[in-house]
Amino acid sequence: MNVPKLRFKEFNDNYLRLKYKDVLKIKSGKDQKQVECENGIYPILGTGGQIGKTNSFLYDKPSVLIGRKGTINKPQYMETPFWTVDTLFYSHIYEPNIPKYLFYSFQNVNWKKYDESTGVPSLSSSTIEGVDCNIPSKEEQLKVANFLSLLDKKIELQSKKIEDLKLFKLCINNILFNGNKTIKLKDICECKSSTISLSDIEYDDGMYPIYGANGEIKKINSYQNDKNYLAIIKDGAGVGKTIICNKKSSIIATLSALIPNGIPVYYFNELINKIDFSKYIVGSGIPHIYFKDYSNEKLYLHEEKKRVLINNLFKRIIIKIELEENKLHLLETVKKGLMQNMFV
Repeated sequence: MNVPKLRFKEFNDNYLRLKYKDVLKIKSGKDQKQVECENGIYPILGTGGQIGKTNSFLYDKPSVLIGRKGTINKPQYMETPFWTVDTLFYSHIYEPNIPKYLFYSFQNVNWKKYDESTGVPSLSSSTIEGVDCNIPSKEEQLKVANFLSLLDKKIELQSKKIEDLKLFKLCINNILFNGNKTIKLKDICECKSSTISLSDIEYDDGMYPIYGANGEIKKINSYQNDKNYLAIIKDGAGVGKTIICNKKSSIIATLSALIPNGIPVYYFNELINKIDFSKYIVGSGIPHIYFKDYSNEKLYLHEEKKRVLINNLFKRIIIKIELEENKLHLLETVKKGLMQNMFV
C-alpha cells in the first residue's frame, strides 16, 4: 500500500501518487526596488528570509516558497501577504490541499538532487512541479500539519529560551567585567598548541576526551593537558571561539590551549570573551590568530574571592545553556525522525 510508516490511527486510505503540479502552481517573484519602503507593512522575502518591507504584496494567501537560485533547499511558509524577490518562487495551492502540509512535504524533498546548474544552485518551476509526491486526504493533511506545527512551535520556544539565556549571560558579563583593565593576558595564562590532526585520531573508545571546534569529538587513550583550560579556535571558521575543556584531555591542531594560572576556568572564559579577536585575524585565505598578537590584551581581574563566586555563577549559566541546547537537539532529532516516517 502507498502509505507512510507512521500515521494517525483514524486514517487508513492509500495516498495518491501525484506530482507537485497536481496540487500547486509555482509562481515567480519580482524585483523589489520599485516597491521597497522602510515603513512598509508587508515583508519582502529572499531565499534567506525577510530582506525588506513594502506596502504592496505579490500574494495574500497561504503559500509555500522555495529558492529559484542560491539557497534552494530551505522551503519557507507564509500565511500573511508578502512580496518575493526574483530568486524566490512562491506557490498557489489548489483546493482542497492544505498549504502547511505541502510545506512539510517540501521539507522532505532533497532539492539539491534537482539542482540544474554547475555553478550557483538553481531550480526551475517546471522541475519543481514535476517532482513526485504522495498526498493523503484533506483531513489527514490537516492533522499532520497541525501536529508538526505544534512541534515546530516547541522548537521555536526552546530556541528562544537558549537565546534569552545567552543574552542574560552577556549582560551579566558586561556588568561584572567593567573595571579598569590592568593585567595582560600573557601574565595570567600560557598557550599550548596541538599537533594532532583528525587523521591522527584512533577511534578506540578510550578514557580521555579530545576536543574540536564544536566540542568533544571522541574519547582516546591519551591526553595532552592535565588542567582545566580553554581551547580557542586559531584557524578557519569561528576564529576566537572558546571551548571549556576538562583536565586530562586533548585538542586538534586547529585549536590552541589557553591554560590559566590559578584562575577558575569559567571565570577565565568570561575574561577571554571580552577580547575582540577580529582585530588580530591574519591571512588572505584561511583566517588565523596568533597568541603572540593578542597576548598583550589588557583585562580586568577581580580579587581572588570574587573570582570564585563569579566562576560558580557562570558555570551554572553555561551548564544550563548546554542542557537547553541538548533539549533542542533532541526535539530536532525527533522531528527529523517523524518527517522521515510520516511522509511516503
